[in-house]
Amino acid sequence: MKSIRQVLFCVAILCFFFFLNHFLTLYLNPYYLQILIYAGINVILAISLNLVNAQTGQFSMGHAGFMAVGAYASAFFTDRVGPLLHSFFTHVLAFPDFFSSFFIFGFALVIAGCLSAGAGFIVGLPVLRLRGDYLAIATLGFGEIIRVMILNMDVVGGARGFTDIPIYTNVFWLGLCVYGTWMVIGNLIHSTKGRAFLAIREDEVAAECMGIHTTKYKVGAFVIGAFFAGVGGALLAHEVGYLHTNSFTFLRSIEIVVMVVLGGTSLVGSALAAIVLTLLPEVLRFFSEYRMVVYSLVLIFLMLARAKKWKST
Repeated sequence: MKSIRQVLFCVAILCFFFFLNHFLTLYLNPYYLQILIYAGINVILAISLNLVNAQTGQFSMGHAGFMAVGAYASAFFTDRVGPLLHSFFTHVLAFPDFFSSFFIFGFALVIAGCLSAGAGFIVGLPVLRLRGDYLAIATLGFGEIIRVMILNMDVVGGARGFTDIPIYTNVFWLGLCVYGTWMVIGNLIHSTKGRAFLAIREDEVAAECMGIHTTKYKVGAFVIGAFFAGVGGALLAHEVGYLHTNSFTFLRSIEIVVMVVLGGTSLVGSALAAIVLTLLPEVLRFFSEYRMVVYSLVLIFLMLARAKKWKST
């Protein structure tokens, strides 16, 4: 009986996002629709980094690198393998174009997440033995290494960029990915493993003395965060239709870090901060060139406020 309710709930979620996508596509201005999609992608990125930075207490600044891995991997799949799968689904299996696109983009999202998670494991295993500023510098360096490697790979466009990416991202896929990210990370935080993450954040030495395998949990959080960063990158790639490594510099990582710092430790706070920081440059378009200055000032004031609070306690 419980499994039947779960299946019905999943079907209801799919139907809700399907009709929401149809309604917004018909009645919402394309400009506002694009801003909505950008805000949703930033929510995914902020929530995934919240698990690493806020919940586990590790200061990672390489999120843009994992986002780039997912973006380029999914774009390569849909551009090179997608037409072959589309021909197979439509001509051999006689599926409609809608179902063919659904399966192709679904595969692309899974591939993007898995490859980004693999990159997160490779990076996290040696790097997460560091702490504090050393960890931030190391993750920032690895993010730049990933970006430069992609920049020199002609198979994905190299310095010219990756062009002619199919446009698959819509409110349906965005809603599913945001909901999936929220449910996975939210349930993880409130589970036994989530308590281990919090113990590591509060005092890593004490957590290790209590028998918690700190390296295992830190790498696990890093891999899960990288997975959803790759999913966010795939959504972005199939929204804009063009990729260049200039979109995944360390400034992009700083933007995501600011969303997490501004939102605090809660997932709701990170999501709201991501939405606000996505809308502000559009509302204050004349001031958008100075957004990094504003982000820096926000970080300084937040750190000063927290330092004052800690001192008073």
